[in-house]
Amino acid sequence: MQRRALLSLMASAVALSGCGFALRKAPDFAFATLYSGLAETSPMGVELRRSLESTRKVEVITDSRQISRAQVVLDALADQREKVVLSLNSAGQVREFQLRMRFRFRLRTPAGKELIADTEILQQRDISFNESAALAKEAEEGLLYRDMQSDIVQQIMRRLAAVKQL
Repeated sequence: MQRRALLSLMASAVALSGCGFALRKAPDFAFATLYSGLAETSPMGVELRRSLESTRKVEVITDSRQISRAQVVLDALADQREKVVLSLNSAGQVREFQLRMRFRFRLRTPAGKELIADTEILQQRDISFNESAALAKEAEEGLLYRDMQSDIVQQIMRRLAAVKQL
């Protein structure tokens, strides 16, 4: 009985390895140093820098005096948060908001060769609003913005990893 279970376990392991299944690994980048002009106090800049440095394959340079050391330059063209009213009740009070986060960037070499053209990533989330729970809704809004920011950072990471040549 034990032998049969072991054989079936080995067969399923072989089948899984043959189907192309693999755990997600840290991305490989075509560069080892990146200059980012994002402010060091910017939440987006902090999370992007942490994500890049956590791969242990990229050094992020934020000091503009050391830009000559960078193999690539990440230009942040826009980093915006927006809050738009979606609906009102019969008394004219807000019932629903839409939260938006836009990030525009491009990647280039210090010599000016464009590696990733001007790209905009947009995330949006809808949130209901109730005046009696304003503090809770404010906390929920903060969580949604952090979630959108993490999503944008992951998309940027994938796009940076897609660059294969400098």
